[in-house]
Amino acid sequence: MSQKQLLEAEKAEADRATEELKKAAPDAIVYKSAGSVLVKANRDDLLKELDEKIDLTNTRILVLAKQEERIRSNLQEVQNKVNEALKSKQAPPAN
Repeated sequence: MSQKQLLEAEKAEADRATEELKKAAPDAIVYKSAGSVLVKANRDDLLKELDEKIDLTNTRILVLAKQEERIRSNLQEVQNKVNEALKSKQAPPAN
């Protein structure tokens, strides 16, 4: 799976968790995963943490998209240069 797909899956998971936390009462007891253990957490702190995670993930997805665009552009340039080089080698010699 690509980095971008992993980040998108991570963001979707954080979005779902945020939606569920928002449904809970402000004084509800909530837990967060810490490795293989669940620890009690404050709902509002957890919402803030998830929002920060979503923002960071969005930024990383944007950076990866820009890198992908730059790589595609560079690839297209190289492909065009190769095609031009091949055309010039295949051109009949001028008399």
